[in-house]
Amino acid sequence: MMLSLSLVVLGLSSLVASADLGISISLPSLLSCGLFPQTSCRNTTVQTDLCCFNAPGGQLLMTQFWDFSPSAGPSNSWTIHGLWPDHCDGTYDANCDASRELSNITQTLKAAKQTTLLSYMNTYWKDQNGNDESFWEHEWNKHGTCISTLEPKCFKGSRDPTPDVVAYFDKTVSLFQQLPTYLFLAANGIVPDAKKTYTLAQINNAIKLFTGHIPTAGCTKDGYLSEMWYHYVVQGSVATGNFIHADPDGSKSSCPATGIKYVPKGFVKPTTTAAPAPASTPAA
Repeated sequence: MMLSLSLVVLGLSSLVASADLGISISLPSLLSCGLFPQTSCRNTTVQTDLCCFNAPGGQLLMTQFWDFSPSAGPSNSWTIHGLWPDHCDGTYDANCDASRELSNITQTLKAAKQTTLLSYMNTYWKDQNGNDESFWEHEWNKHGTCISTLEPKCFKGSRDPTPDVVAYFDKTVSLFQQLPTYLFLAANGIVPDAKKTYTLAQINNAIKLFTGHIPTAGCTKDGYLSEMWYHYVVQGSVATGNFIHADPDGSKSSCPATGIKYVPKGFVKPTTTAAPAPASTPAA
């Protein structure tokens, strides 16, 4: 068992290390945005080409769910929440372009011949209540329309009628595939358990081992682990640029320092019953 976990650690470390070295910059990015595009939230000069520089949403958050009740997605994997453009201080814009809002993500991706992407989303981008289409629409309308480098004008010459939409969902899925949270945690002995609890430091350090940065872990009010936010700055555009792991831009974990419950999918929270009222005291 220890050998298997060691192999997981080595493999995942190699994957993350290769991404951080910047070798993931693609040819389209080099051609469209120059050899060394500026990095969002880190540049020191004014940028006017917002097709090659994400602003004001310069920090991109790849967010994931651990939905256990109701259960959503495979039992051994977290699921996608979305890709969010935050300002570099933790604030953000939302629903930035009503003219680009959609109510038919499934049909849009089918029309773009993105059936493989759509199939993956149907497995790993799940709404807890079964309303996947509405969930995807919400994420695109609220967050996707606020990413400057995904505006339609940034896709000159594209034959796809909706390259911005395709790029948003494709990049979100691509990042998710590089961030197997379940395996990151399991490699450090953090696995879903109905009785065991973990500390926030244990969870943070397990993720940092692979990304080099502490994420933003999210918990329910009663201490159940439910979300993980990975923070990036981007060199170039979201569609073709280089994503670089970064520290949170202002968000704080909603988890307690200790006693965090990371339970299996399908787990049902124990019900609490009110204590019986004290018996009335007979008059003396």
